[in-house]
Amino acid sequence: MSQDPERDDVSATASASASAPASAHYSGSSLSVRWVQGFPSQNVHFVNDHTICYPSGNFVIFINLESKKKTVLQCINGIVGVMATNVPSEVVAFSDRRFKPVIYIYSFPSLTRKNKLKGDILLDYTLLCFSYCGTYLASYSSLPEFELSLWNWEASVILCKKSNPGMDVSQMSFNPMNWHQMCLSSSSAMSVWTIERSNQEHHFRISLQNLISRDLGTNGKETNDDLVCPKDDIYPLLHPTMHCWTPSSDLYVGCEEGHLLMINTETLKVTVLQKAEEFPLPDGAPLINPLTLVYQKDGILASGIDGVIYSFIIKDSKYQMKTFLEVDGPVTHLVFSPSYKMLLIQTDKGSVYIYTFGAEMPLDKLLDACDGKVQAVSFITPGTKYFLTLTSSGEVSIVSLEDCNCMSRIFLKTQATALASSPSSPTAAVGTLDGYVYFLNILDVESPQMIHQAFLSQSPVKILTYDQRGIFLLVGTEEGNIFVIDSRPSKSFQIFGFTETGKDILQISTVSVVESDVVEVLVLYPLPDMGRSRMEYFTLPVMLPEVVPENFSDERGRLKDDFTHKYLYEVEHTLSSAVLGFTGSKIFGFCSQVPYICSYVMPVKEHTGVLVLKPHQKVQSKQYGSGAIYLSSHGLWLMTIAKCGILCIRDMFSLETFVRCRSHSHQGRGIQNMKMSLDGQHILVNGKDDNTLVCLKWKRLGANIASEIFEHSRPLVVYLSQTMESESVYLALSEESKNQQQEETTESQKHLNSDSSEDEVVVDHKIIPWIQQKMEEAIKKEMRIFSPRRKEIKRGIKELAQVIAMMMEENEKVDIIAKLDEQEFCLDADELERLHDECEEEVAKIRKDVEMHNLAQSYLTELIKEECWNSMAVKGRALKCFHIPYVVDNFPMKERTEEELQELSKVMQQRKTEIECLKLRKEIVEVQATTTIAKKHHEEEEEEEDEERIVKTTSLPNYLLGSLSTDFGADTSLLTSQLDLHSREEKINQIILLKDIIYNIKRTFNSEFDAAYKQKEIEIARVKEKNVRIAEIISDLELEETVWQPVFEDSEKPERALVVEDDEISFKKYVAPWQRTKTEVLSTYEMERLRQARISDARQRGLMDMMGGVLEVKKEDILRMVIPQPPFMAKADALWSEDERKQFKEYEKKVKELNEERDKYRKSLEAELKKLQNSIQENTQNFDDHLKRLFERRVKAEMVINQEELKINNIIFSLLLDEELSSREQFLNNYLLKKQEEKTKTAEAIQKAREDLDVFKEHHDMLVAEDKILDRSFKKEFSDILGHQVDVLYKLFKRRPRVHKQKTQADVTSLVPYGERPGSAKLNKENLAQLMKAMDELDNINNMPEGLDPSVWEHFCSTRRAKVENEYKVKQKAACLLEMTTFLRKRMEEDDAVHHEIEKVFHELIRLQDEKVRFQVNLTVQILLKQGQVELENFQLMLEYSDAILINKNIIEDLNSVIRTQGQKKVASMMESKEVHKGIYQIEWEHKKMEMEMEDLNQRAWDIQMLFFSRDRQKYLNEPNYENVIAIQIGIMEQTISVIDKNHKKNVENCKKLLKKLGKYSNQKDVANFTLSCNLREELVAVSERQDICNEIGSKLTCEKIARERYDNQLKLQRLLNISKQQAEQISILQAEVERLRMKTFPALIPM
Repeated sequence: MSQDPERDDVSATASASASAPASAHYSGSSLSVRWVQGFPSQNVHFVNDHTICYPSGNFVIFINLESKKKTVLQCINGIVGVMATNVPSEVVAFSDRRFKPVIYIYSFPSLTRKNKLKGDILLDYTLLCFSYCGTYLASYSSLPEFELSLWNWEASVILCKKSNPGMDVSQMSFNPMNWHQMCLSSSSAMSVWTIERSNQEHHFRISLQNLISRDLGTNGKETNDDLVCPKDDIYPLLHPTMHCWTPSSDLYVGCEEGHLLMINTETLKVTVLQKAEEFPLPDGAPLINPLTLVYQKDGILASGIDGVIYSFIIKDSKYQMKTFLEVDGPVTHLVFSPSYKMLLIQTDKGSVYIYTFGAEMPLDKLLDACDGKVQAVSFITPGTKYFLTLTSSGEVSIVSLEDCNCMSRIFLKTQATALASSPSSPTAAVGTLDGYVYFLNILDVESPQMIHQAFLSQSPVKILTYDQRGIFLLVGTEEGNIFVIDSRPSKSFQIFGFTETGKDILQISTVSVVESDVVEVLVLYPLPDMGRSRMEYFTLPVMLPEVVPENFSDERGRLKDDFTHKYLYEVEHTLSSAVLGFTGSKIFGFCSQVPYICSYVMPVKEHTGVLVLKPHQKVQSKQYGSGAIYLSSHGLWLMTIAKCGILCIRDMFSLETFVRCRSHSHQGRGIQNMKMSLDGQHILVNGKDDNTLVCLKWKRLGANIASEIFEHSRPLVVYLSQTMESESVYLALSEESKNQQQEETTESQKHLNSDSSEDEVVVDHKIIPWIQQKMEEAIKKEMRIFSPRRKEIKRGIKELAQVIAMMMEENEKVDIIAKLDEQEFCLDADELERLHDECEEEVAKIRKDVEMHNLAQSYLTELIKEECWNSMAVKGRALKCFHIPYVVDNFPMKERTEEELQELSKVMQQRKTEIECLKLRKEIVEVQATTTIAKKHHEEEEEEEDEERIVKTTSLPNYLLGSLSTDFGADTSLLTSQLDLHSREEKINQIILLKDIIYNIKRTFNSEFDAAYKQKEIEIARVKEKNVRIAEIISDLELEETVWQPVFEDSEKPERALVVEDDEISFKKYVAPWQRTKTEVLSTYEMERLRQARISDARQRGLMDMMGGVLEVKKEDILRMVIPQPPFMAKADALWSEDERKQFKEYEKKVKELNEERDKYRKSLEAELKKLQNSIQENTQNFDDHLKRLFERRVKAEMVINQEELKINNIIFSLLLDEELSSREQFLNNYLLKKQEEKTKTAEAIQKAREDLDVFKEHHDMLVAEDKILDRSFKKEFSDILGHQVDVLYKLFKRRPRVHKQKTQADVTSLVPYGERPGSAKLNKENLAQLMKAMDELDNINNMPEGLDPSVWEHFCSTRRAKVENEYKVKQKAACLLEMTTFLRKRMEEDDAVHHEIEKVFHELIRLQDEKVRFQVNLTVQILLKQGQVELENFQLMLEYSDAILINKNIIEDLNSVIRTQGQKKVASMMESKEVHKGIYQIEWEHKKMEMEMEDLNQRAWDIQMLFFSRDRQKYLNEPNYENVIAIQIGIMEQTISVIDKNHKKNVENCKKLLKKLGKYSNQKDVANFTLSCNLREELVAVSERQDICNEIGSKLTCEKIARERYDNQLKLQRLLNISKQQAEQISILQAEVERLRMKTFPALIPM
């Protein structure tokens, strides 16, 4: 990549002076950028007709479309922000992304900085745009400024700027036909900006539009008022995505909703373009959400997310859509080349296509983006030709180191994590997210192949590392296992085993020196809990592949520690990276939390456990953020990278930096990884987030350093070349044998298929990881070894189980006391304990969850209880009647706060003071009118009377008071009359007093409610007392009646809801085992005590036996008394004796007396029962009557409260309305101030514009006067020559040259839709230069008249040239004067508009103030009216009855009855008329409904007609045998595929033959290269000797001499280039003059 010397110094950003002083050995070393690989994430731009550019990371990449050559330009301040190009001037503008960003202007192709634009932006620029002609650059910034700025990039000044808070712009463009117009579009609005200029003053004028979807269904309808969304607009907004300009200065706008709009920027009218019906949409290609638009002749090109580019041919208000091109992936950007011969297509992944119109193969893929972000890079040994890249999606690419061209790619189709290239063989390893390691054969860089895969574990692969000699491949996984694999393909990538380390491995470092027999390995991983880092050091012998696996690993594949000699080290701080040094047992670490690089020395003595290392050497890294440290291949350099994006190369011994290079920036999260080639000449640096790969090379490197690198790396290179050669031969032979086997298998398969028709069954074995395979093999081996012992143990377990079963059977037969629990028969105590612990843990977890749930519910309960119950001073409760369904509720009330009470007392005190003041005023007025002197002993009585009179007068009547609050004893004396509420303070005080009245009314009613509640409690207690006696009577009378017992319900006692009774719990209470045992013991003891007491109580037993348990007979027992029958009554009557008959008569007499007593007692009980029931009924009925009256009182109280609340609401509404009016007035005042300031600015702008115009007009008049003076004084100046010569000279003086415009080619003119662009200041300068060149032709001595003195001719030429220059200045001044006049006129129009707006605001403010005064006077008064009372208009009270007569009352009543009858008839007729009108309205409504349904059906029919119906669907419906057609197509495709396979096999065979020939040729070349390398070594020795001689003689003078010669050559080359340019211009002028003379002398054919 070609870069000039100046840019190299800037872009490399690398020198020894940039860091700490390094060793003198490395002084003067520096790096430079060789090439940069990146894919565009922003829009790609054309710099000229054959060069494009785009930003990538810290660089801007330029690509020549003809030669495909790349050039890079580096941003010195980090990542490149937004970018723009100007094709006519061939300049590039881009911004950086630092705090207070800067815009840089660079010229192309020299890539030299022309200007640096510094503005007031704090965070970032989001858009940049050049005007096509002129020196104007527009920039837009986002948060927090949202500022649009217009720059003169040549002068580095801001011409004008304007802030638009909250306007997030997505696209910005200049009108290509008029640089005075710009368009800015966001996702919700379009804005057209006009740039107005007055000499050197510039001014922005904006027209902002919100596109709404109203009237978009009309074909080609133009709307103007829809651009600005009305205040109450309910139509949804459209969301513009892209726009482009037309040659007529109109805008085409594409929307997310699929609409295509055309906006006239002059009239601000929107035209909705409609699809032509005769051209339906192509199959599967609807235009939805266009991502990009680009204008072409007679239409536009558009593309969306479907990857199809559509061509729109627009005529009038309709367009025809056709498919133009299809590409892979959504197209995000389209742009034409300046000549419109090429179309650049950019996809969302970063791929770039070039479509050339009229070419044989029009579509060319310029950039083929990778599938995903680059994850890792690695050199292919020896690192001088090719390297590998790996993306996160598993795409491996082989790239040429020379020009960064992709040679080949292979897709693994899996998520990849790591990449490493083997130094000893042409293979590479790729680690994946699912635990696989894929091995690739890269012997042929144009066709890499996967030759092996290893499934190590299910943990993702994190790190892949080869040792320096390429003997082992170390694979680190996320779970902390490190697998050791043989890296040679000849050993089939044997897995030796694995070792276990900590999780989250950060780095694996190896040291493998040619002279050593072991490979040293260092593993770094963090200890986050301790805030430290741990390192594990172990060794692997080189002879490991020849050792029996049982000697170095166990059955499970784990490497033995005594074989690897593992040691553990810790450092007291965290490291993000650590490497092992080649010599001295040193470890170099990069600290993650402090900016230091430390070295540690490992002890020589062996140790056990963990050894803490102390820093041996500590140097500041001067890099911020976490980073990584690497060791060069020769072991002399340490390379550090960090989040800051700076690469540092340090001396291993002193740790001092001798080279710093900033290839990336912290905005892209710095450098992800880096690789250095084996010879140390090339460095690859990969960014973390900017997806940029940078290749660095040495710009200056001393000869001593190069020789040291060669000496240190020579043994390794020789060793690797030998192993590389042998492994390459093995891979080539294995590839040939594999191909032969494939051919044999294909032939055998053909033979088998022809002989038999049986299907082959392929068994797919499940793939398991290697570590699991080793585990299963170890288990099988252990099972095979210990199988006899296992059988014995199983037999013993069976016998023991039988014994335990017998013991359990015996245990079931014994008593409860002697019975054992089943758990005691469990022999596995550990398992029993484990199960017990698991149960306990589960129970504890469930208990904890339940406790937390209960705690949450309790907390919620407490919150609700505190808010709705505890905070209430009066709890809400109800009171129900006993017999009627009346329910009375009290008023729940909260306690008033201290603030409310203080405010109430303050208002009351204020009102009392106001009343006293009013009283004194009235007294003063009355006393002054009638002054009397009263006696002293009557003063007190008069004061009392006055107070009573004042109180009486201050208490307003109810109809003016607006409520009946006085009926509840409320004090209304402090209330202000409703007719006097004018001020805001009075209304607020009135609200506070009304709230106090409501509070007092509620409190009064609650006191009555509490008295009724207590009375009900008393009544219930009385009823309960009487019910005891009623229950006794009912039981004595043996009646089946139920006792009515009134109780309080839950609504009457709401506190019951806060207490949970035992009967409400449906679940059984949990009782602990110890509580259950205690309860059983206590119950047994209590039963035994009662039994013993019952046995020892003789008195009670005797009373029960003798007298039935009572000492005397009660009166209530009469009803239960029974006289026993004599025993002889069992015999027949004839057998009775006389005594027995007497006894029977006595028995009958006693029975009769007993029945009489029973009847008397029963009647007395019934009378008592009725009396008690009547008493209960009467008392409860009285209570119900009282509660009924309380209910009426409650209704009245609620009515009064509602009246007061209505008054409060009316006052609040008036306050809100007053506040609204005040806020509206404040808004108008602020708006008026803003407009007045704007008026001041416009007045100042007009004054300044007028002053500038006057000054400029004076200059213009002076130039015009000078021009006239030059014209008039011509003959005076040449008065000394002859008259006819003066006339000839005057004619020549008036003659003006013709400036020939360069004509563009016809094909370019036909392709470019914008044609010739209007001129600018730069073009004006070019026109002046062309005019002066043309004047040089007129001033030629050949044009001098004959006989004229040459001195006079020279004077004449100078005078004429002055005259021409003056005329040109007059023209320029006239154009500028016209522009300034227009500018002044527009400023005056703006001033008039602002003046009209101020007048309008004044009128609105006056109207608002009038309305506010009217509102304050027009009060809302609440008046109480009786039901049936009507307010009459023009009421006149009759006071005299002189002309009245007395008539009979019946006459009036009859007349009233007739009037009522007629009125009822009229009302009936009016109801009939109303029903008729109602029917008419209903019919009209149904008619409108049907019309609307008809419109809906028409719209649905239109939608069905416009419904997308593809050709495939039509074919599916039209074809009767659609499946047969598909089958035929499939058959044709299969035949085609078979033919293609045959051709492919033939091509493969030809390629194999060619490969063999190339292999033989390669061997011959290898022999020749070996011979040349031998010769090269001798030449290198000679060159080094001569170089030492030159250094001793005087290398400094030689270098200065060479530099001086180069500088002289550059100056000569520059002068020759300038001379060639001048000669080319003179030749073009001479050619134009020759053409003009030829046309002048061309013969003209005059028609006869």
